[in-house]
Amino acid sequence: MAETAILAALAQSGVPMTGPAMLSVLLTDDAAQRALNAQWRQMDKSTNVLSFPAMDPFTPINGLIGDISMARETLERETGELDKSFTDHFTHLLVHGFLHCLGYDHENDADALVMEGLETQILASLGIDDPYAGDAPEM
Repeated sequence: MAETAILAALAQSGVPMTGPAMLSVLLTDDAAQRALNAQWRQMDKSTNVLSFPAMDPFTPINGLIGDISMARETLERETGELDKSFTDHFTHLLVHGFLHCLGYDHENDADALVMEGLETQILASLGIDDPYAGDAPEM
């Protein structure tokens, strides 16, 4: 499931791949995610996904892309709140985290429109509904 999502995101990202690449994905608990969030973002709370890019934004992919950490407990809670399947929500947040590793962001409205549009397109290619059609969780 994760490999399918990442390959779809890669194919539609617009970022070329020029060599072998590696991405790590950690599925952890809220306590560990909270510690990572506090250490790297100075936010003392768990969060659904964290991305740690290892390459310059939008550069050709060759080598380490980065790391993605996802909090399973938060994902499970959000799936209930959003009335979505765990698989769809996990896939969305994995694509979201991967796009951050490539250089996409949502710090301003223009960038958010680009990133969310690309996420929606990638997820549609995987048969997953637009996650931004309703109230999406904070990223």
